[in-house]
Parts: sequence; structure tokens; C-alpha cells
Amino acid sequence: MTKFGRSQGDLMDLLAEASMKAIKDAKAEKKDFDAVYVANMLAGETMRQTAVASSLADRISLVPAAAERLENGPAAGGSALKNAYLAVASGAYDLVLVAGGEKMTTADTDVVTDLVATMTHPTAEYIHGVTLPAMGGMLTRLYMERYGLTERHLAMVAVKNHANALKNPYAHIQRACTVEGAMNSAMIADPLRLYYVCPISDGSAAAVLCPLEKAKEFTNKPVRIAGFGHATDVQAIQEREDPAVLKSVQLASKQAFKRAGMAPKDIDVAELHDAFEILEIVESEDIGFFEKGKSHLAVEKGATSLGGEIPINTSGGLKARGHAVGATGMAQVVELVWQLRGECGERQVKDAKRALACNFGGFGNNTVIHIFERGW
Repeated sequence: MTKFGRSQGDLMDLLAEASMKAIKDAKAEKKDFDAVYVANMLAGETMRQTAVASSLADRISLVPAAAERLENGPAAGGSALKNAYLAVASGAYDLVLVAGGEKMTTADTDVVTDLVATMTHPTAEYIHGVTLPAMGGMLTRLYMERYGLTERHLAMVAVKNHANALKNPYAHIQRACTVEGAMNSAMIADPLRLYYVCPISDGSAAAVLCPLEKAKEFTNKPVRIAGFGHATDVQAIQEREDPAVLKSVQLASKQAFKRAGMAPKDIDVAELHDAFEILEIVESEDIGFFEKGKSHLAVEKGATSLGGEIPINTSGGLKARGHAVGATGMAQVVELVWQLRGECGERQVKDAKRALACNFGGFGNNTVIHIFERGW
């Protein structure tokens, strides 16, 4: 992984840095790679560059490996990993590089906000000026009215994630946060304040995949993809059965747990897509970690903190590690691989054996979930 934040390099610099770190970690020979999958959402819009997968293959000397760019909004990283997994599992490829990257800080905040908003329904939402923070605000208000969530609960999630990011040298925001400070920060989309919303980031993350039986050729601590799930939901939120339910998260997690032969209680650590802090709360329920409408009570008890029942977003999450949209899904993966290998230092979850990543696209209309476990 590269450090998230405001990078001096361009997108290809970021992708190359993370990719070379992954290849070096695996002690892999470049000539042996069969394919490269690159997750990216906005290179054409913010960098005036397309075909970034082809460019990366050439930049780091992986030619003639197959190369593809995957765009699935902020869930692009999860999609790239899923496609690489299927390619290896099918027997078609034996060694694959998966990288995600985004260079976002070259554009003004209002431009990025508009670009991200293009994921919304074009005639029912986008044309009326709906933004993703506005959707986050509406979901938060609904939860407050229905389940008794308070702003203090959102602040507690922010405090936790900022504390975790302080222990993560790759995090964008390495600044302590207090409940009172979060609750006094600027309003972004009522009732979401600045400290309940992720920053705009640059960054990249990458991993190397191979068949499990060959993994010991590359590492003495392989991590296995035990299962995945991928599901969609109705795009326009007002047309959903219940706007307080992230149905794609529910369905994708059920698929992943079934494929892995596991249940929510088996997971030791999770990275959830908290572009807005309400999403960490709702996703943790729809995945099955907590009963619907009760996650905020678990936050009060410290259940999602380091040392808690199910530590969530040990990296700092999108909120504090940062949200370089095309890189986010792979950044979740890298954090969880490090957790399962016991390489996270101060933020290490004790004896973590199984982990879950929830990569969330649009406003819950496309979700990819992966479950990982120690492979040794």
C-alpha cells in the first residue's frame, strides 16, 4: 500500500509503488505473471488517462501479461479482486497482480462531489442535485427516527476510527478526535458533520494471487480467500423496499458466508465501507454482526473497538485511512492480510484468524464482500 492522502506523484506512480511492494513481498518473478487487474473509477475524469491497466503492465515490466481495468464505482477494488480470484480458481491463471488506485486531489472538491454523484440514478436523483453525502444524511436521519441513533453515536465511531488511524502509518488523517470536537465540526449534510464524512484521497494498494497449493512458493504466511459475495440493489433509493436496509450488503454477505462455510460469529476483524459513519453502523447490522437497529448500542459498549467483540476498521476506515475510491477495496484487503499475518503493530487484533471486507458501490446498489482466513 502507498500512504493515503495528498500525493505528489501521479496515478501511475501510485499504482506502480503499491504493485512493486506486493511483488517484492511475494518474492515473485515479473515474467511469471499471467494477468493484471486494476481497479480505478475516475482516471479519465481527473487525470485525462484511460487504459490504466495496460499502462501499469508496461510501467512495471509485466508485458505480455493480460491487463484489464475494472470500474465499479467505489466497489472497483472488490470487483477486481473477485475477478482475479475467479481467474485463478478456474485454472486459467496461476499468478495474478491486483491493484487499485486513484488520484483525486487534482480536482476541486465540488468537481469530485459531482463526479461521485454520477453514480446516482440519472433522472430520479442526479438531475435534481442529489449527492452521496446528501444520501448519507437522509439515511442517518431515518436511523435516528427509527432506532434511536444519536449524533453522539456517530461521533463515537469517528473517535474510534481516528484512534486506529493514529496507529496506521499509511492513513490519510492521523489526528486525534474527541466526541465533542466531532459534534462541533462543520455541517456537511444534516445531520452529517465533517468528522462523520470521509476525506478525498490519493492512494493505491495491491496484492498477489495464486492457487493455494502454490502459495508457499511465495510466502510462509499465505492468506486464503475463503468466500466472496456480490449483489446489487435498486438504484433509486426511493424505490427500495426499505431505505434503512442495505439489501445488497445482506445478500452479498450471505453468499460469502455460505461459500466460506462460516457465519458472522466466526469473523475476528472486519473492514467496512464507512464513507459516512452511518454506513459502518448499518453495514455491521446487515452483515449480521449485530441485530438490526442495535449496532449503535454495541458501539457504546466498545464492541467494535480494538480488543472488542468484533474490531471494525482497524485501519481507520475510509473516514481516517482515507477514501481513494478505486483503491479503497484493495486497501481493505491489504489491512486484513496484515491483520491475519500479525503485522499490524499497535493496531493488531489478537490472534485474528478470519476477516471480512465489505466494499460498497454507489449508495448500496452494488456491494462486494470477501472473507479471508489464515492459510497456514
